[in-house]
Amino acid sequence: MDPLDLIRLTPLRARTSGRSSVVVGLIDGRVAPDHPAFGGRPVRELGPAARAGTCHRADVCCAHGTAVAAVIAGAEGVCPGCTLVSRPLFTDRPAGGGPATCLLGVRTAELAEAITETVDAGVHVLNLSMAQPAPSGARDPALEAALDHAADRGVILVAAAGNQGRLGSSVLTGHPWVVPVTAYDRAGRPMPQSNLGASIGRHGVGAPGERVVAPGPGGRPLVLNGTSAAAPFVTGAAALLCSAFPAAAPAAVRHAVTHGPGPRHSVVPPLLDAWAAYTTLRDRS
Repeated sequence: MDPLDLIRLTPLRARTSGRSSVVVGLIDGRVAPDHPAFGGRPVRELGPAARAGTCHRADVCCAHGTAVAAVIAGAEGVCPGCTLVSRPLFTDRPAGGGPATCLLGVRTAELAEAITETVDAGVHVLNLSMAQPAPSGARDPALEAALDHAADRGVILVAAAGNQGRLGSSVLTGHPWVVPVTAYDRAGRPMPQSNLGASIGRHGVGAPGERVVAPGPGGRPLVLNGTSAAAPFVTGAAALLCSAFPAAAPAAVRHAVTHGPGPRHSVVPPLLDAWAAYTTLRDRS
């Protein structure tokens, strides 16, 4: 099944392609600013040492960041009318290591600083297509404070649940304001490598994470798999809802995204139903 149809995004995208006043933040590898996937629209970059030019073919982190950004707000993405702000965090890694190696060497203090900086830049939704670089269950006051800061500012946080096949929560996926995202295959079944847990099942959602094709460096498509591929669909859907209902409170948008009918008792979150989220907000407006 088409990824957009799997989570009923198609009818929502027929209502709106997003507003430029809705700003989506991305903490990931660097986004190639001149990639044709963005149709000539500039991608604002935060952080030190912003660089010009395109991704090198061997730079898997830049390729990953560009692909995730394109799923969210590229010309063929979920919310092409939205404004994208990139806060690069991952460093270059050798070819062959895969996107997961980009996280190596990233300290949680760096992540906390990046979250705070991006929140203070005025974003409405923030995508974290990463697993937390710390053991499950470990406390991290700096990261917790950054997540609290995002909640206080009403920035909807969407985070990949991770692909280690573990049961349990991290500081990211356990935070009550964060929307953890697991990966589902094209048949609508949870993918076994997704991390699961009580908090993930309670306030997370699932999204397409199998063979997600996105623009890559050098004009070649990049195929993404796992929760880092699933998260941008949820981020884009939240941005579309913010665009369709500009007067809606962030908590109302987040609630519409994460709460389907009935209580949850499973560690596996249900698939996102973007159209149901739209109708929920429409009926309340």
